[in-house]
Amino acid sequence: MNRKTLVLPAVVGLLAPVLVACGGSDGGSGGGDAVVVGTTDRFTASKEAPAPLDPAYAYDVGAWNILRQTVQTLMVQPRGDGEPVPEAAEKCGFTDTGNERYACTLRDGLTFANGDPVTAADVKYSIERALSLKADTGVFSLLSTIDTVETQGDREVIFHLNTADATFPFKLSTPVAGIVNPDVYEKGSLRDGFEVDGSGPYTMKPEVKDGELAKAVFTKNPRYKGSLKVNNDKAEIVSFADAETMGAALEKGDIDLMTRAMTPDQVRKLTNETGGDVDIIEVAGLEIRYLGFNTEAPTVKDKAVRKAVAQLVNRSELVSAVYGSQAEPLYSMVPASITGHSNSFFNKYGDPSVSKAKALLEAADIATPVKLTMHYTTDHYGAATKQEFEQLQKQLNDSGLFDVEIKGIPWKVFNPAELKGEYDVFGMGWFPDFPDADNFLAPFLDKDNALNSPYANSEVINHLIPQSRREADRLSAVDSLTRIQDAIADDVPLIPLWQGKQYVAARDDVTGTAYAINSASSLQLWELARGVSD
Repeated sequence: MNRKTLVLPAVVGLLAPVLVACGGSDGGSGGGDAVVVGTTDRFTASKEAPAPLDPAYAYDVGAWNILRQTVQTLMVQPRGDGEPVPEAAEKCGFTDTGNERYACTLRDGLTFANGDPVTAADVKYSIERALSLKADTGVFSLLSTIDTVETQGDREVIFHLNTADATFPFKLSTPVAGIVNPDVYEKGSLRDGFEVDGSGPYTMKPEVKDGELAKAVFTKNPRYKGSLKVNNDKAEIVSFADAETMGAALEKGDIDLMTRAMTPDQVRKLTNETGGDVDIIEVAGLEIRYLGFNTEAPTVKDKAVRKAVAQLVNRSELVSAVYGSQAEPLYSMVPASITGHSNSFFNKYGDPSVSKAKALLEAADIATPVKLTMHYTTDHYGAATKQEFEQLQKQLNDSGLFDVEIKGIPWKVFNPAELKGEYDVFGMGWFPDFPDADNFLAPFLDKDNALNSPYANSEVINHLIPQSRREADRLSAVDSLTRIQDAIADDVPLIPLWQGKQYVAARDDVTGTAYAINSASSLQLWELARGVSD
């Protein structure tokens, strides 16, 4: 029977100062046919990005969803979200009062899938490798608060931080901190192609077609030791060209489950249908969409142009026209459900106003209409992205103050071009690395930011971000976090647009679907099974 299930979110944004040992099991029973998950994520190895699945390079939700199944991290976000718990480690925690020294003890007898022992030296190697390679995706910046890594024997790892960082346990749960085998991952270069090796709950065999990863086949790792219970022996991720083809495969029974990116029409249809053997589950989500600016580009270098765009964008109209009840207007880069959120853009600009936007441009002696080209990706954030940008184009052009052209580009071209600064205005999405306000701010504003943006605010970088990270009680960080959000609204290097919900559609013989993805859109294949109780 078709039904819609709502999975309530856990409380997010609160960190404890010390994390200690967690009990774990290497998995439960499972069997039968592989559980097959469909996605519209595309996995391409190209000259510009030859190593899409190297933990030291990968920095998008699709690639991370491959890595989380295979490459083990010291910490992991638990079932149902919340504070991270030990995974490859048996215990971890800050050992000082200033949150600058963090120690972990590895599980006894931990091995890679090929049988090689996992040692503290491997952890040190993996972290230092990611930091030294400095991939242009900027993923290494998640580890930027690490000063040195010390080992004591084969199982003790100590991280000495260059500044207090209460979010550090979360960072150790991200794939860039994944433990890799030095025999397979060279220190001085990225690992090209689609092969992945680790000590996680699965091994992965890639099936490649025309230079793209068409299918990733996961087999339960019999040597896995960690906190996760693995409910199946085999699972697959299949990449589809579009949501419609993916949906047809689900209806036919060729796949068992689909997540991102369903279209708004698919979600509405599945929600309203009764009968049938496909269920839809609404899961708490922290996905956001935003506009980014190359603040050194001549067309938008003047802050008045960016402010005028911010003054004209009608988020409510945009969401209503394109996403309906599946999204909400967002007036900060930090989602409304995260501790530290502030409606900074609404506080600064209020309701959309052509007269106010015109006054901003006139005061800066900027001739109108201002010609802009907004770029968006055609195949990474869902089919509705084109419609979203058509709405933004209409809003700006209808004001008479702008002459906007929009261009859609495939992700494999779009992402490298954005990192090279080739787009003046561009549309992006963000699936958080971990559920804390810091991760909706620092990746875009700190040194070595994920967008390779030229924008730099010294007060934010040198004072406010470090200040916010000193507070283990995230409520105590609200003042500095609010000031960071206000700085974004003042300088407008980014414009938040909306915050989305997320959905899982699955055939009704698959269990564990309520935990298939967490609030950060991390896929958790180990939760899925056939005929096994949640």
